[in-house]
Amino acid sequence: MKKTVLIFGLLAFAVIALLQVSKYTLISGTLATEWIIAIIAVIFFCIGIFLQKKSLNKPIQQGQKVDQKQIDLLGLSKREYEVLLEMAAGYSNKEIAEHLFVSESTIKTHVSNIFVKLDAKRRTQAIQKAKTLQILPL
Repeated sequence: MKKTVLIFGLLAFAVIALLQVSKYTLISGTLATEWIIAIIAVIFFCIGIFLQKKSLNKPIQQGQKVDQKQIDLLGLSKREYEVLLEMAAGYSNKEIAEHLFVSESTIKTHVSNIFVKLDAKRRTQAIQKAKTLQILPL
């Protein structure tokens, strides 16, 4: 988090510095407006390439292993687990029904069964409990 704030702070500082330099050069009349805009564009293009390469070079983290025993212990069916995964992805009942090729009322039944089995009252609470029980990948 600190690293992200630092990077955005440095980018904001760079923008302000570039604007000040361009204002100075424009007032002094030493560079044309087109050149100032071109220089700023090239600098931000280079920053974009650098950030893109840096984000592509991040190592792929191995996801948390799903505890299949815990799923069996809760009594979640295969379809209920699929619905839980879709819920965790943030889909609505209608969207889940479209993805799984079932009716929306069937999804509502599965969601209510998931709530009972996880002892939850809301979707967010069910997802949080599922993550705590390590039945959802992070």
